[in-house]
Amino acid sequence: MRMAHTMIRVRDLDASIGFYCGFLGLKEVRRGTIGDEATLVFLTDEREGYHLELTYNHDGRDYQLGSQFGHLAFHVDELAPVVAEIERRGWWFRRSKPESRSSYVFVRDPDGYDVEILEKVGI
Repeated sequence: MRMAHTMIRVRDLDASIGFYCGFLGLKEVRRGTIGDEATLVFLTDEREGYHLELTYNHDGRDYQLGSQFGHLAFHVDELAPVVAEIERRGWWFRRSKPESRSSYVFVRDPDGYDVEILEKVGI
């Protein structure tokens, strides 16, 4: 068994695609609709082994982030350029503590989902 995808609901599809593709470097691989109810956009990284599904419901409903969801996580080879880009955009972020065994930042996507970006070390 292999994992297939994770789905998150988004309020502004263009803003979410801008964040996940424009900032994180994912690419759109598939888009479809469920009648006039929703648009589904599947994103992946260069390995294409796992997908993030962005679901935009056309009825204008709003969402509350539940406390059961933690965060999405992504690896990068070098964290410093990512931090510089986050700072350039003026986004809120939180760095790993100096005593942490890994180097990472948390940033929030346009819908408030936490996204962890980890520097890949020895993986």
